[in-house]
Amino acid sequence: MRAVCIARHQFLSDHIGAVFRDAGLDCEAVVGFHDGLAAARKLCPDVVICDYDLLATAPLDEWESDELLMSVPIIAVSLTRRPDEAHLLDRNGIAGFLYLPTLDGSTVARVVNAAAVTRGVRAPDGVLRWSEPRSDVARLD
Repeated sequence: MRAVCIARHQFLSDHIGAVFRDAGLDCEAVVGFHDGLAAARKLCPDVVICDYDLLATAPLDEWESDELLMSVPIIAVSLTRRPDEAHLLDRNGIAGFLYLPTLDGSTVARVVNAAAVTRGVRAPDGVLRWSEPRSDVARLD
């Protein structure tokens, strides 16, 4: 699974990338939201992992309106805030919150997999035939 790790400083970005690499992700660590957008457009990641403090101050308009990126889940990671300390208004567009000092591989895997499942899920052609009436459903006409 591929991830772009975005933070305010190179040291933090590299650290976040190392934590998620240890959990088995292929990570690209970048600094700043602008470089994060560029990296995500280039790499088409399954998930973006972003420093919460950067994410809370960055406008997500460009991200949310980009056809390629709008479906990429964003996971907020913080060194200073636990998930229950996140502001309610900050929850829009964020697929998960992780507190970096307490992360372990199983938590990372569970949150990243749950976030990535919501992106681009599509049944194979011919499996779901929505136009055909189902015989096991009562009709209302």
